[in-house]
Amino acid sequence: MLRATKIIATLGPASEKPEVLREMIRAGVDVVRMNFSHGTIADHKARHDLVRSISAEVGKEVGIMADLQGPKIRVGKFVDSKILLKEGAQFILDVACELGNQERVGLDYKELPQDVRPGDRLLLNDGLVVLRVESVKGGEIFTLVEQGGPLSNNKGINRAGGGLTAPALTEKDITDLDAAIAMGVDFLAISFPKDGADMVYARKLANAASAKYGVGKVRTIAKVERAEAIETEALKSIIAESDGIMVARGDLAIEVGNAAVPALQKRMISLALEADKFTITATQMMESMINAPVPTRAEVSDVANAVLDGTDAVMLSAESAAGNYPVQTIKAMAEICVEAEKSDPVKLDADFLDQTFSRIDQTIALGALFTAHHLKANAIAALTDSGSTAVWMSRHNIHLPIFALTSKISTQRALSTYRNVFPIGLDYTKQRDTALQEVEDCLKKMGAVKKGDVVVLTSGEPMGEPGGTNSLKIIQVK
Repeated sequence: MLRATKIIATLGPASEKPEVLREMIRAGVDVVRMNFSHGTIADHKARHDLVRSISAEVGKEVGIMADLQGPKIRVGKFVDSKILLKEGAQFILDVACELGNQERVGLDYKELPQDVRPGDRLLLNDGLVVLRVESVKGGEIFTLVEQGGPLSNNKGINRAGGGLTAPALTEKDITDLDAAIAMGVDFLAISFPKDGADMVYARKLANAASAKYGVGKVRTIAKVERAEAIETEALKSIIAESDGIMVARGDLAIEVGNAAVPALQKRMISLALEADKFTITATQMMESMINAPVPTRAEVSDVANAVLDGTDAVMLSAESAAGNYPVQTIKAMAEICVEAEKSDPVKLDADFLDQTFSRIDQTIALGALFTAHHLKANAIAALTDSGSTAVWMSRHNIHLPIFALTSKISTQRALSTYRNVFPIGLDYTKQRDTALQEVEDCLKKMGAVKKGDVVVLTSGEPMGEPGGTNSLKIIQVK
């Protein structure tokens, strides 16, 4: 059984050696993530080039995502690198402080005193330390330690309930965005958008950079991690202005509370599916495998539940970037996905109730799904230029692989995030009958179908013109 759910792996010291990256791709990585919160542009360029080189060697077009840091609000540095805060102690966040101590620490976000009010709760170091704001005087925030713990250099700050005004794209992000597009990434992940307007701005910058460097469209991914972003209208606008969303459970959980995240995950995935956008579920999916060769049962359930929620992709962070078992982690995650997919129900008949379609290409795509399901076909194949036909099909669960055959490498990479879509490079002829035979030969050669199998095929006439999918053909493999 082919794995429908895609796997995204973050690159880092544990995975940047050619021999390790090669095995990761062979184990099932579909997209790699470059985290621009760490490393230099030169580091990311070297990793980008290595991925492209090994992808070509392995024969699999792997997508590349640049994940921009965003306005991560952090404390400054300490004289002795770290302190231990005790419950009930007084502590000051001071924009003028250069080196912190047991009584106060500086801030990299100088506007924080204007954003907070007495009674606000600030969560530091991923929520391990909690401060309650007692008063604000000029550039100083006077707080009481509600939950003590260690605090070291540059740890992040969140406000419970959200509401910080920092823009989604900092000057660093704009510089990194330009560099990422220049090197040729396929996806841009935007951190901490508040609403659709933030994604419109990111798209405008991305389009300008793409035009400057003469590269194709870069897909934008909204990382939903602010409390403001989960409000219904804000979330819908974010989804509408993005190519896909990431359920970024780390910072989101800090702002809204851990208990709220599972239900929000289901809601976000459902709304994205309705809008024909892809979803990525991220943060701590296989966290224990940073140091252990097998996952915990809770992690297995977490990954499986994300698959059953309908996520397109599951993502690894420190597990593949800095962990001791990056290849084993990918293999374990792939196995969990395959097992979960076996019990994923097919509800095509219900999906199509009361639906109307105004576009010929979309009608053909969904007609192919319906036909393949009721004919009990063995595969669906789409000759596609832009990938849209395969995307529409992938929004509905069906236990049949959807092979997207395209002559464009950019389309292969763009489809690497969509569930149950298997992009294949095929420079097919524009002569219809010959092209259909080339499709059949390609699928047989790769072992996807055999003699007697039924394939439902979509294509357009004339061949090779974007937006032209207008025909559906049922083929019995000879």
